[in-house]
Amino acid sequence: MDKNLKNDLDNIDVLLEKVKNNAFDFLKNINDIAAFPENTNFYTPSELNRNGLGGENTLEEFMQRFYKGIVSSGGSKYFGFVTGGTTPAALMGDWLASTFDQNATGRDDSSAARIEEEAISLLKQLFGLPEIFSGTFVTGATMANFVGLAIGRQWVADELGIDISLEGIYSISPIKIVSATPHSSILKALSMLGMGRKNMHSIPTIDGREAVDIKALENYLKQLNGEPCIVVANAGTVNTVDFDDLKQIGELKKKYKFFFHVDGAFGGFASCSTKYKKLVEGMEEADSITIDAHKWLNVPYDSAMQFTKHPKLQLQVFQNNAVYLGELSDKPDFVHLVPENSRRLRALPAWFTLKAYGQDGYEEIIERNCDLAQLLSEKIEESKNFRLLSTTRLNVVCFTINFGEHKVTLENIQQFLNLVNKDGRAFFTQTIYKGTPGIRAAISNWRTEEKDIEIAWEVLNKAYNIYVKTIIAID
Repeated sequence: MDKNLKNDLDNIDVLLEKVKNNAFDFLKNINDIAAFPENTNFYTPSELNRNGLGGENTLEEFMQRFYKGIVSSGGSKYFGFVTGGTTPAALMGDWLASTFDQNATGRDDSSAARIEEEAISLLKQLFGLPEIFSGTFVTGATMANFVGLAIGRQWVADELGIDISLEGIYSISPIKIVSATPHSSILKALSMLGMGRKNMHSIPTIDGREAVDIKALENYLKQLNGEPCIVVANAGTVNTVDFDDLKQIGELKKKYKFFFHVDGAFGGFASCSTKYKKLVEGMEEADSITIDAHKWLNVPYDSAMQFTKHPKLQLQVFQNNAVYLGELSDKPDFVHLVPENSRRLRALPAWFTLKAYGQDGYEEIIERNCDLAQLLSEKIEESKNFRLLSTTRLNVVCFTINFGEHKVTLENIQQFLNLVNKDGRAFFTQTIYKGTPGIRAAISNWRTEEKDIEIAWEVLNKAYNIYVKTIIAID
């Protein structure tokens, strides 16, 4: 055995203690660590050592060379994208997942499959989904949408009497996919599935919103004259967390032939809240659902869930036939249900946090985050420096800089956010809403409190004053 490897094995307790101490220091100070690196040019490449450094020296090199570039994306003032954090219990589960290093693909190979089955069951209870839904863990919303649309593709072909998993995409005419405000990952999935980004048919939205106009959707479906298609509905758009009327879309299924996919990557968590669950009424009518775990469930990257009512179609798409994997059973192994053949036990952090904090714990996180989004919205409404671009429905605030008569450009937003993010105390991302460049504040971290909104508001106004005085010099 290599001497460094043997030495590390003999001293694994000491090494893990050092790692634990570094991790604890990070977590203890996470809300004071910058949300954006002060200097992104700190990296200089190194060469592979002939003899190796050993674990302890490697840890020291990492801390010296890379730690300065680690940001507090799991902290309380990181409002970019839709980024959750990691609850203490989820961290416990994640550490154990790495320690146990189980390949969660076979149902009888270890406890891994049972953990995933139970975690999925707990999540269905959390989201109020009926038992008819099956589910699996995947790496993120992109792959959950990929799986859902792959099942939808199989469903459409099946309606036409073709097994597309055997015959291929060329055996049928282009499948029509329709949506009003699809997330970019939907288009990416269409590209990967061979259905093509250009085959997404855009349905008009309700005036002033991102939600689909149901009458326009029905008119489109009527024009298909019975041709099957895929309808992608939003349970929370990325800019304004707007919701399609899932209940009405579900009613349309009684009259028209379509596969109903709901992208509820983070908006699906509205179902956890008594106050907001009305936004996702009708989600149970879907054929497949995407929900992200590393967003509002607050587990570590990477983790999401896909749910479906069509496990047999899912099996047709993803089955992985090989002698060493054994025969297919009535309850197929996960290797036959998802894109990956090898799978990390990402269900364990989810199981830990669900068991630790339960329904009430997640309702509190969801509603607190939404209350804080309303607080930020109120500050913007009362401000002369900023203005809202949309109603704040859940946990994302969409707003822009107020330059009076001066038109805001995307370049203005980018320059402004450079000032905001380099401050280090808060992090926001840019967007364009209805043609207007703006800023998104996505509040989805279990740590975030009112004091964090106050600090973020201070950072925004400080950056505004600097920007106006030094860059555009508005009178």
